[in-house]
Amino acid sequence: MENQIALLDQAKSTIVDLAIKFGPKVVIAIIIVIAGVYAGRSLGRVFDRSLKGFNLEPPVRLLLVRMLRLLVFGLFLIMALQNLGVELLPLIAGLGVAGAGIALAMQGVLGNVVAGLTIIFTRPFRVGEYISIVGVDGQVEAIDIFNTRLSHTDRSIVVVPNRKIVGEILHNYGQIRQLNMTVSIAHAGDLERALTAIQSAVAENQHALKDPAPVIGVSSLAGNTIVISVRPWVQLSDFPGTGGEINHAIVEKFGAAGVHYPALPMEIRMAGEAPVTH
Repeated sequence: MENQIALLDQAKSTIVDLAIKFGPKVVIAIIIVIAGVYAGRSLGRVFDRSLKGFNLEPPVRLLLVRMLRLLVFGLFLIMALQNLGVELLPLIAGLGVAGAGIALAMQGVLGNVVAGLTIIFTRPFRVGEYISIVGVDGQVEAIDIFNTRLSHTDRSIVVVPNRKIVGEILHNYGQIRQLNMTVSIAHAGDLERALTAIQSAVAENQHALKDPAPVIGVSSLAGNTIVISVRPWVQLSDFPGTGGEINHAIVEKFGAAGVHYPALPMEIRMAGEAPVTH
């Protein structure tokens, strides 16, 4: 019983000594870390406001602000560790060995990070542009460190890892797209009236852009059919519905102008005779 009491007294004495020796240092270290968090946030907000005048892409600004916050927090963390008397050289060496192991285990993730930084700083495309890459296409909604998000006209989202983008052939449509439509007529005598009707239908459509000018002309001659290509430019948001609007207007104008569509071929079979096509 006396031995147990002695051990308890010794433990209490040790705890009190440690509290007296390291307590103030631990409290100061915690205060330094908390100050580092708030200092990083405050400097990050100030830095973000100052970057708005440089017309940088949102991902670039976000990356620079995050790097500044991490740098500030790292400096305060080093001061906190030094206040506790921690030897930094062995700690840095241990972190280096651990970092090498983590890098080997996370090659895919680090590849996305490197590719994301490449996209952010080289800017092959920007938020709001329409791109086609690695078998998918869509409007760029966000460019993050790890992936790029594309939106479709059906309101679905495609998430593409950044490492799948860098090094691939990229088709960037920009902020506008070109419709690729065709209209067929039956007789060469209707050609001028058909072109006039198509040009009028495109010009009257509120979504078809005047600049760049629409491309309208004969694209091919197939038998008795004359195929006219209709390729107006539209904004990305107007791309899904404008083709239907123009087609509807062309049908009405063809009817008013008396333009004839190609007749469907009919095959007549007689018993004992070869098929005759009309």
